[in-house]
Amino acid sequence: MIIVALLVLGLCFGSFVNALVWRMHEQSKPKAKRKASDSKLSLAKGRSMCVHCGHELGASDLVPVLSWLSLRGKCRYCKKPISWQYPIVELITALLFIISYLYWPDFQDFQGGTLEIAGVVGFVVWLICLVGFMALIVYDLRWMLLPNKIIFPLLGLAGAGAVTNSALSGSIEPLVSSVAGMAVGGGLFYILFQLSSGKWIGGGDVKLGFLLGLLLGAPSLSFLMLFIASLLGSLVSIPLLISKKVGPKTRIPFGPFLISSAIIVQLFGEHIISWYLDYFMV
Repeated sequence: MIIVALLVLGLCFGSFVNALVWRMHEQSKPKAKRKASDSKLSLAKGRSMCVHCGHELGASDLVPVLSWLSLRGKCRYCKKPISWQYPIVELITALLFIISYLYWPDFQDFQGGTLEIAGVVGFVVWLICLVGFMALIVYDLRWMLLPNKIIFPLLGLAGAGAVTNSALSGSIEPLVSSVAGMAVGGGLFYILFQLSSGKWIGGGDVKLGFLLGLLLGAPSLSFLMLFIASLLGSLVSIPLLISKKVGPKTRIPFGPFLISSAIIVQLFGEHIISWYLDYFMV
């Protein structure tokens, strides 16, 4: 039942991500170039609409994945194509919700009531952050930008989660470890940003590094995140360079690699580190 509930929640929040990203981008434009008024673009007051014709969508148009399939990827009203982004984001978000539940470290290592509460709180914070991460990935891939309107609330949430975790454990060590992880996660990027005057890495990546380091909660996990993110970036960019699909000066968004790496490390980081120590540090 929990997996089914997470599947439904993930699909719904994936649909929310698509709406959030489009509305935020529209709000960033000059008013004369927007496709809708401020009230219609409001997440709190605005109704879901077609991004092409602006027609308000009915309930039958808003069922995640199924509506897209039933309409064959086209708007019911203007018949213009609806991007594959919509069902893909919905499915990935749902998949991440389920995988996170199945491999959440505190659930697997549960030993007592206090740990259970901390694990549940951490898991809820993580699910909320996953929604924000999906929005950041889509936004960065489409417009090469990591909006502060998403990063700063997630920073506040991650900070509150770290404080709560420390309070539930009755020790300040988890909070200190989280702050140290934050320093590692964003510190290196901040140094590179300052040395290059923003040419080597963007300011959004610096803030994202701080956020992910704080969320992972340990310097060792932050170092692992940076390593895996660099590895993923190389695995993608090198073939593109060899095939000449991108040039040496082509900008490639790094945010998706950082976030993907953070997800891997959050769920499997301790096992990866243990495996490495067992096989290479004998």
